[in-house]
Amino acid sequence: MTPTVGPAIDDDLWSAVGDPTRRRMLDLLLAGGAGTATSLSEQLPVTRQAVAKHLGVLDRVGLVHATPYGREKRYHVDDEQFARAVAQLSAVGSAWDARLQRIKRIAEAIENTTTKEER
Repeated sequence: MTPTVGPAIDDDLWSAVGDPTRRRMLDLLLAGGAGTATSLSEQLPVTRQAVAKHLGVLDRVGLVHATPYGREKRYHVDDEQFARAVAQLSAVGSAWDARLQRIKRIAEAIENTTTKEER
């Protein structure tokens, strides 16, 4: 049996949000409610084509959804999937907090043992 090392993580989801441009795009969409590749590219240091590719990645993992908007697509953040991503990040953070507390206790125990031996 493999020991549990932490919460289940959706690797595709975290791969998608691992890119700083995609995270900035999510910020812009959350702030503005929706946007097109053209409107987002005006606010980012990348081309419209690059924005469209990034939106495709976010769409594949379900973080954004598109609706037709003239000749373009208008993207908005999927609240449910975004909440799932936030919950996963929180769970990972909590798991690492617990690990770091354990490391701290071990280091303190070693320091206390070393200090006692020096006396």
